[in-house]
Amino acid sequence: MSRGGFVMQIFDRDALESAVRSGRRAFTECDFSNADLSRLDLSAIEFSNCEITRVNLRGASICDSAWISCRGVGASLHATDCSDTSFLRCNFSNTDWRGARLSSARFEGCKLTGANFSDARLLGIHFERCLLVSAILRGVSFRKSELIGLDFTDADLGGADFRDAVLTECSLREASLRTASFLNADLRGCDLGSLNFSDAGALRGAIISSSQATELLGGFGLTVL
Repeated sequence: MSRGGFVMQIFDRDALESAVRSGRRAFTECDFSNADLSRLDLSAIEFSNCEITRVNLRGASICDSAWISCRGVGASLHATDCSDTSFLRCNFSNTDWRGARLSSARFEGCKLTGANFSDARLLGIHFERCLLVSAILRGVSFRKSELIGLDFTDADLGGADFRDAVLTECSLREASLRTASFLNADLRGCDLGSLNFSDAGALRGAIISSSQATELLGGFGLTVL
């Protein structure tokens, strides 16, 4: 991406369209708060330390773009094309990703508390060291993935596919696991918390440690001697 760009400016829809037409592809410490950017083509642009709180990106294309240390609490990315996009150290709490295309997107060091990924296309998505507390990730496939530092506390993982995955420094505490599959998943580096009987079946075929097994049984009122 070009190093030339815009620094510390405020943009609404018209101003951003004009900026993109200028050919400069980088925005640093710029403010897009509350802007309606729906259906715009923002592909292959770099956004660094930008404010995108409550921005409407519904139906936009941001594929091949990079978002670094941006703040986007409450933003809407409903049906947005985020293919091959990277998000690094961003705060996207309470964001709407329903129906978004996130194929081969990367999230690293991001806060995604309460994010809704319902019906999003997540083929090849990569999460690393992210907070996904209370996130909605129903049906997402993490099959054969190496998951590092993901906090799924209280997340909705119903129907998610973790088969053959390795979870390291992750938390599934209080997550909803109904109909999820963990066959051959290595959970020895994962905080499982306490499970109810309806969720415990999801762990059938998973690999856990003896100490985790003892803790889980204790949660069911059983004592291991």
